[in-house]
Amino acid sequence: MIVAGAGIGGLTAALALARNGFRVIVLEQAERLEETGAGIQLSPNAASTLIDLGLGPALRPHAVAPAALRVLSATTGLEIVRVPLGEAEQRYGAPYWVIHRGDLQAALTSAVAARLDIVVKLGMQVEDFVVHRNGVTVSARGRSGLADERGLALIAADGLWSRVRQRLGHDEAPRFAGRAAWRCLIPAKAVAPEFRGPLIHLWLGRDAHLVHYPVKVGHAINVVAIASDRGNAPGWSDPVGRADFLAHFASEPWAPAPLSLVRLPDAWLKWTLYDRPPLQRWSQDAVALLGDAAHPMLPYLAQGAAMAIEDAVVAAQCLARTPDDAAAALRAYCAIRRVRTARVQRLASRNGRRYHLAGAHARLRDTTLRMVGGTRLLRHYDWLYDWRPPAALSLS
Repeated sequence: MIVAGAGIGGLTAALALARNGFRVIVLEQAERLEETGAGIQLSPNAASTLIDLGLGPALRPHAVAPAALRVLSATTGLEIVRVPLGEAEQRYGAPYWVIHRGDLQAALTSAVAARLDIVVKLGMQVEDFVVHRNGVTVSARGRSGLADERGLALIAADGLWSRVRQRLGHDEAPRFAGRAAWRCLIPAKAVAPEFRGPLIHLWLGRDAHLVHYPVKVGHAINVVAIASDRGNAPGWSDPVGRADFLAHFASEPWAPAPLSLVRLPDAWLKWTLYDRPPLQRWSQDAVALLGDAAHPMLPYLAQGAAMAIEDAVVAAQCLARTPDDAAAALRAYCAIRRVRTARVQRLASRNGRRYHLAGAHARLRDTTLRMVGGTRLLRHYDWLYDWRPPAALSLS
């Protein structure tokens, strides 16, 4: 099997495929796998899958299990509702974790490196592929020019700007979402004591919102702020100064607590947000897309990585069931995943609109959330968090 991309989805796919008896080659365009990035939320559907793949012991020492999600008004500073995430393990059979992306990447990389049936080739950009009777031949460009790899199937986890997606005929460009995310890590000792505990804070403001929670076993606070933006240049980690960042949060006064937090960092990393509509099908013959290459998620439901992780185990499961017919296996994978991922995409987009309401619409939203209450609100996400692969994976 060939996997394009060594991000979270690609490495999870490699592990799942190997644990189902396949030899795997991972082609990654980066010259090295760096433990970089911001925090990431691993809801129970993602955490359970990673634990089933044997990553629990490697992740637990680095993860924080938040007791609750606090939703607050960025204008008044008052709590709107508190969602009890501490009961996730009892309710869903797996914890709700927050973790630094680098720690997750390191655990995946280490697990992949420990397997003789997975080979990761860095500095290799997938350029093209040809499907034939015995599988697929993938052409990748590296420092020495083009090289070919052959496998039973190609799983493309090469992200939002996927070349494989374009090669499959989906050549429309990603849509600029009109917003950007700014992220940073702040030493926990630098923030107010109320922000150091095991909680996710979500501040809802006019045309902007702020999320922060502890990572690195509580030693750092991951902060992500999202607001409208006119600049649509693609970028994941563009450096931005404090003044440029704060200019996006000046349209309406914020309460002292969240404002004091975002004034702490001298520099931020900017991530321009893009979107794509759901696809009806993202496989063709022995080639299939995975994660953001198939269904990019706006970050308003914290499910981008989770959906890629789910994709990975389902794709591996389907290929293990019918290893002699990769095309049929990948059609089944897409059929299983299509409805769920489209629903998550739609809900993430809807949350983005709800988070940024103002005036009477915001007051109505807040009143509704208070009336529903945190426990009932969590139940609304049972369908999302209480997920398992459609049949047991062979993970031996």
